[in-house]
Amino acid sequence: MIRRITGGGSAVDREEDSHRMAAALESGGEERTRNEEIQQRKEEEEEARTELTQLQHLPDSYKTNSHSEIQLLAIADNFQRQYSHLFPDRKPLLLCPVNECGMKKFVSTTLKPTTMVHHELVTWQGCASFVASFLNLELLEPPVDPPRHMFSSTTVLKRQRATCFEFSTLLCSLLLGGNYDAYCVSGYAVKEMCLLDQSLQKCPLLDTEAKSVISEQQQPEKKYAVKPLRDLESRFLTQQEKKKQEAEAPLLQRQKLEEESEQRPADPLRGLRVHCWVLVLAGSRRVQENFFIDPLTGNSYPTDSDNFLGIESVWNNLNYYVNMQDCSNGCAEMVFDLEDLKIWEPVLYGATSKKQEEEQSRVFEMPRSWVSYINITEQDLETRCPGGTKVIRYRKAKLERFAPGLSPDGLITQLTTYKDLDCTKVAMVKEWYQDRNDCLEEREINKDDNSTTERFKHKTTFHLLLLRCRSLTTGTEQEMEFSNTRSDELVRRRLTPHEMIEMFEGRNDFLYYRHVFFSQPVQLSEFQDDQPLPINRIVEHFHRNKSKPANNDVARRIFLVAQRQIEVTYHLIDYRFIPSRRTFNVPTTQNFSADLVCTFQVDLSEKPLGTLALYDMLVALKEHEADVTRQIRKSVEEVKYILTCREQDEKNIELQTVTAQAIRERQKMEHLAAEHERWLQEQKKDVLAPFLIQLDKRDDLSPEDATKIYQDCLAEMRNRLVTQANLIQKRYEKVTQRLQVKQQWYQENQLKLTKQEKDNYQTYCNEKTIQISAIQKRLSKCKEAADDKYRAFDQNLQRDPRLAPHLRGHRFVNESTPHNI
Repeated sequence: MIRRITGGGSAVDREEDSHRMAAALESGGEERTRNEEIQQRKEEEEEARTELTQLQHLPDSYKTNSHSEIQLLAIADNFQRQYSHLFPDRKPLLLCPVNECGMKKFVSTTLKPTTMVHHELVTWQGCASFVASFLNLELLEPPVDPPRHMFSSTTVLKRQRATCFEFSTLLCSLLLGGNYDAYCVSGYAVKEMCLLDQSLQKCPLLDTEAKSVISEQQQPEKKYAVKPLRDLESRFLTQQEKKKQEAEAPLLQRQKLEEESEQRPADPLRGLRVHCWVLVLAGSRRVQENFFIDPLTGNSYPTDSDNFLGIESVWNNLNYYVNMQDCSNGCAEMVFDLEDLKIWEPVLYGATSKKQEEEQSRVFEMPRSWVSYINITEQDLETRCPGGTKVIRYRKAKLERFAPGLSPDGLITQLTTYKDLDCTKVAMVKEWYQDRNDCLEEREINKDDNSTTERFKHKTTFHLLLLRCRSLTTGTEQEMEFSNTRSDELVRRRLTPHEMIEMFEGRNDFLYYRHVFFSQPVQLSEFQDDQPLPINRIVEHFHRNKSKPANNDVARRIFLVAQRQIEVTYHLIDYRFIPSRRTFNVPTTQNFSADLVCTFQVDLSEKPLGTLALYDMLVALKEHEADVTRQIRKSVEEVKYILTCREQDEKNIELQTVTAQAIRERQKMEHLAAEHERWLQEQKKDVLAPFLIQLDKRDDLSPEDATKIYQDCLAEMRNRLVTQANLIQKRYEKVTQRLQVKQQWYQENQLKLTKQEKDNYQTYCNEKTIQISAIQKRLSKCKEAADDKYRAFDQNLQRDPRLAPHLRGHRFVNESTPHNI
């Protein structure tokens, strides 16, 4: 062995060694494959034993059929034979698949309408989201035929694996229990929907716009800068171009996706792939229009969506309906009036709809569901994903979800975006956290600009809300955002090796912006406590202090440390375009004279300050400079300390121990508050809401009620228009009266007025004249638009679905038209 390793030996020896090595590798590979097969077989056997044990404890309804169920199976078998005879070109219907115990069960009896007590499962959105997250998909095999087996929802919840038909059965059961008019749909869909391939769809959590907390646009506008030249471009043409781009944006996006999809080979099974989804009809739970729900994703679609290519049948817990409409153009032209026997063929006559099931005598009563009560525990709602994790791949993105408490660092969601369609080059990683002791909620790692952004709750020690670190060629940039509960009123800070920007809100000294320039790069890793900061210049901006005259109220203060100068600029005086300012040259000795101060005073009538007053001002400015320098040093030290604390926090992550019950209660209260707010917003949009509340009615209006509401709404509209016009008229009279009083005052005192007072009078008259003219135009437009608004409102009322059936055929003559406003 030593001889061969060192390169010696004959060619025959080396050839024999290579054969022996290949044989060893081959035998090793076979042994590993054999071990993997044995391990997989053991896991399958263990799973089979577990399922067998569970099946033994199922109720008798799972293992046997009642007399009515046997009759129903005979009816379904007869219906299937007639259907196959009349339509030999269509596929056999899915009527009686085999359940987990090997018994044939009619699909309608597999639905178990169940009312959920959890607030998350009250709406269709919550139910769809839970089903899509909680289950893993088992693909149909073959993909062009309905399944032979369909398990109960109780077994599906335990296995957390399901076909699209079992997905839909569970979701439809929850929706029926929530009083939705829901149906399972057996039909055909595109390949991406059948295989749960969302690689061509944009991730709903994807946020492509990078938001900088402190950007160049957020810097204060230079109040005294020269205004740029007026843009002579037509605003109308600009708006038209913007509207055109907004209208074309969806089309361009769709074309882009189509081009990407064309890169894939055409699906040879298009139009043949079987899929099952849920149909929700309008009428119940304030559903205005019919729509589809894909149970695999939880997304809703209009019934004319091109993702659905055809429908064979639909069913609920009351009946089963076969589609007799042409689906050569997909579902776009389909009518979902299940009571129309020409386009929908029911299996059970006499129970063709939910309404008729309640009103008419039935030829055959649908047996009760053989499925046990569907129990979704709080633990199921907490974990959601099978095994606690779920991965969804979108277009240029991957979304991973984790059950709360599964990750030791509190990670619950991770979104990774990529630069290419093959998802090989990472662009950004965004993470969401929960229940961490350091209050971290989000982290975003941007590979393009080498930045890491973290967002926190309000409970952090430094009142920190956001921390962004970005690598630069000269060092590292830190951006921070704070809550408004800090004692120094600091809300934003950005620190780079060459400068620091701080922004404030609500300070007593009216400071809102500070910009510090360093003469040498400041590296936090090398910064020492006793090391002086190389400050070159400090710029501060102040809001207007109304308690001081503008000429004495500082607007901007600049400390030129290296040049030993201090520049002070004051706020603008009314009707002036240039502010007053002073420049102090700081002497190196104690000697001071007025020559060291350069003053530009706008108001020449104001007495200049004396030498003593200027000296006192310089002393105060030097003290403020020293104080600001200490604050700047404290800010740099705080940044360094925050970064050090963040490193320690990441090393010592602890999750807050909050009981599941407390979480459920908190979420329930948040849900109730959101529902109440949503209801209030709906009532604000609904013009009939106040009148319906007065009548204590919602939808069941009588003709008399509809007529009264219609006339009351018109009267209310007229009152609003009249009130609006009256307010404008009162404003016009008030301004006119003020002008007349001022004119009378001028006539009485014009001989005693100074030139300044006369100029002020002329300015006042010009302003009031322009204001009166604008009010007159507004009043005229209000009167002209009143008739059009009233007429449009009347038409909208007559088209309202709650009033239209009662107003149709009646012509109401309205005496209270608003022409006399």
